[in-house]
Amino acid sequence: MASIVHRNDRFLVVHYEYDEVSGKRKQKWETYRTLADAKRRKAEIEHRQELGVMNVPTCKTVADLLKEYVSLYGTTTWSLSVYSSNTRLIRNYINPVIGKMNLCEISPHILEKYYQKLLKTPAVSHVTQKRGAKASSFVQPATVRKIHSLLRSAFNQAVKWELMEKNPALHATVPKAVPQKREVWDAETIFLALDVCDDDRLKLAINLAFACSMRIGEILGLTWDCVDFSPKSIADGTASIMIKKELQRVDKTAMKSLEQKDVLFIFPQASKRNTSMLVLKKPKTESSVRKVFIPATVAHQLESWKREQERTKEALGGEYTDYNLVLAHGLGSPVEQSRITAMFQALIKKNDLPKVVFHSLRHSSITYKLQLTGGDIKSVQGDSGHAQAQMVTDQYAHVMDENRKNNAELFEQVFYRGKIPDAQEASPAVNPPSGIDPSLLKKISENPDLLKILSALADNLG
Repeated sequence: MASIVHRNDRFLVVHYEYDEVSGKRKQKWETYRTLADAKRRKAEIEHRQELGVMNVPTCKTVADLLKEYVSLYGTTTWSLSVYSSNTRLIRNYINPVIGKMNLCEISPHILEKYYQKLLKTPAVSHVTQKRGAKASSFVQPATVRKIHSLLRSAFNQAVKWELMEKNPALHATVPKAVPQKREVWDAETIFLALDVCDDDRLKLAINLAFACSMRIGEILGLTWDCVDFSPKSIADGTASIMIKKELQRVDKTAMKSLEQKDVLFIFPQASKRNTSMLVLKKPKTESSVRKVFIPATVAHQLESWKREQERTKEALGGEYTDYNLVLAHGLGSPVEQSRITAMFQALIKKNDLPKVVFHSLRHSSITYKLQLTGGDIKSVQGDSGHAQAQMVTDQYAHVMDENRKNNAELFEQVFYRGKIPDAQEASPAVNPPSGIDPSLLKKISENPDLLKILSALADNLG
């Protein structure tokens, strides 16, 4: 067994090893900066002790190291999807090229030559591409960066295991990947899509993605026990959804290797020859488990959908397989991501709407929430489930541009023109209707994006 000791802002993993020469047991201390790293190392040590192989095996080649790395590090650290993705990268791009090289031969220069060679290597279909993504003829810089990250982590473990003196990936230059611009819908387009959508299942999925900032897997894995739309909660404005699982198709090999890690439920398979299966699993990160408050309109839509689903179950009787899923097929089976994607793209094509992917609705949601809250990153992070606030600021920095422009204008007026902004001069006094908060009315009138949303909502409800 191993233990973790916290001293002076460092986490020490304490365990015992046997000296190969004397045969005596000796205590070993390893230092880590974060508790997560210490826990990961503790799990590795205990896993090795269970296997009875506490002495680190001699890994001569890159392939030997990666096999050991996946066995000890990957199985204790990676999620099912990450395990599948990383093992494909190793199988298709790493082992065929540098797998037979000795660890002592790997240098930053060798890695840089390898990365450049990859850019001229034909891409293997579906290694890292998401379903529906446009196929590319050669390995893309983004994939090379994933390979670099994988090798850097593996070599870092090799240094800890005293198989390498230093990590060659730390000083290797990686090809730059130009991020693709995300196309998103504005509120007016979203409500237009909802207006022309004639499929209630798709309409509900769109509303959940936009109003609740949910990922498609979270929407499809949502069960009724995680939805609160009672009359009291709607009246109090506390109707909510608890997001704590997601629907995902996972590789059977990954399921076996990770011993069904994070899997909550396995759906029956249509054929035993399938290489993957549908499961309900825990979300990708701990921060993805969250409670999201829902607008009353969406709560009423869920209420109506629930009533319709109950009538269907009553009519079908035993033919309906009830998994308690909110979005289910007519007989109760789960709806896959590919189905929602196909329906969404058909809606776009039929009504000549701007081309976007379903996930872009989540980006629209987060963008508008940042605008409406005046850039309240923590509250938006609570809805989006991002692991770190920096992820929100990095991905949605463009939303703050308007506020930054306002800052420049205020500095110009206050410090350079010597004129302090006068709210009364900027906008004439208006007596608000009875029951309306004047500060709220002022905030709405000064925000053109919010006016667009309210206008679209009014048209949609009218």
